[in-house]
Amino acid sequence: MPQQDLERIIKGCKAGDEGCFSRLVDIYAKRCFGYFFRLTGNRETSEDLLSELFVKLVEKIGTYRGGSFDGWVFAMASNIFYDHLRAKQRRAKLMDEQERRVRSQAAGSSEHDGGWTDELQVALGKLDDDVRELIMMRYYSQLSFKEMSRLRGEPIGTTLSKVHRGLNKLREMMG
Repeated sequence: MPQQDLERIIKGCKAGDEGCFSRLVDIYAKRCFGYFFRLTGNRETSEDLLSELFVKLVEKIGTYRGGSFDGWVFAMASNIFYDHLRAKQRRAKLMDEQERRVRSQAAGSSEHDGGWTDELQVALGKLDDDVRELIMMRYYSQLSFKEMSRLRGEPIGTTLSKVHRGLNKLREMMG
């Protein structure tokens, strides 16, 4: 989508135009759902997180001050995902190992997620949350390494290294 069109839509959203909000949902729903799904491995959770993202988008659109709108949206998505993880950690004391085992078992069952599970999902479930999120930011959010490193407050070399190591692990796991 041309930047001018996106800027016009954002301006309309700031003015409270429901049609413009609807257009933003149309533009970002598929990419953001894919981002959440690859992070969580669960369709229902992904839909919940997506809904939360769009509620936040409506609430916070007035705070957008320019720059990469994609980066702004996916920074918000990242925060929502990490809020979700923190809430999950509070509910489950043994989150680290037990969640990975459950996620791996659930990812192996096509009944669990309505057939959305694939070999990539299983492999992603075995990566650290941090690395999995970076890979999703890069390939589903289509953020640049520069945007990702800025969002995470880490040197670009660190971001590049984490993504590189994560992709190598995926390649090994997927044969």
